[in-house]
Amino acid sequence: MMPRAELFKEIIADLRMAASFVTILPVASSKPAGEGAIARATWAIPVAGLLVGLAGALVYKISSRFGLTPNLAALLTLATTALITGALHEDGLADTADGLGGGRTRERKLEIMRDSRIGTYGVCALILSFGLRWSALAAIANPWAVALALCAAHTAARAGVPAFMSLVPPARSDGLSASAGSPTGRSVAIAFAVGTLVLALALGPGKALVSLILLSLAGLMLARLAIRQIGGQTGDILGAFEQTGEILILLAAASFRMGG
Repeated sequence: MMPRAELFKEIIADLRMAASFVTILPVASSKPAGEGAIARATWAIPVAGLLVGLAGALVYKISSRFGLTPNLAALLTLATTALITGALHEDGLADTADGLGGGRTRERKLEIMRDSRIGTYGVCALILSFGLRWSALAAIANPWAVALALCAAHTAARAGVPAFMSLVPPARSDGLSASAGSPTGRSVAIAFAVGTLVLALALGPGKALVSLILLSLAGLMLARLAIRQIGGQTGDILGAFEQTGEILILLAAASFRMGG
């Protein structure tokens, strides 16, 4: 059995690895990551997402305190979360939309997804993503309810990433997703448990169940589409998966809120 001190060091190392994987925060270790380190740390990705959600909630709260409308507060919140993550997931969503929507062959789709330029499909995907999330946050309006929705969305949307990486093979032999490796069953289970717990605490058991069903269906559809069109998943596909999860959870939170 691993000594407590060693276990604590490993947990901190995984948290730092996960945070550096999905944000631009300078928390990565100065030592090179060992083989399988990223895959092992994927259990902590939803924890890193929770930190992003909390940062967005803080900005929304401060904006509200200064008398800004829910629309403006929501816009500043989205800008903050995109800044903290380096718009990593938004970039993945745009590249996925361009690649899957614009290419005719598998090779062409992968080529488009690696191109740093953005196309029409990518622009439309980003407009929809920001528009839907902004509208949902503005509809929720109440700072406390917004904080809960943000924490749920940013945590749970990332909680399924390890499972997606484990179940859907990489489309390339190189790239971010391939180099990260395949998460272990332990990492998948812990990430799922963290996401489910935060969902239940933030939105309640019933709403959490609805969100999990929506996330599962969206994940299955994206997985099938990715396998059929490019043979598997990439870092961009994972970004699109996260963005889809955020949107669905925030829309569910806004619907439940408006419906009483």
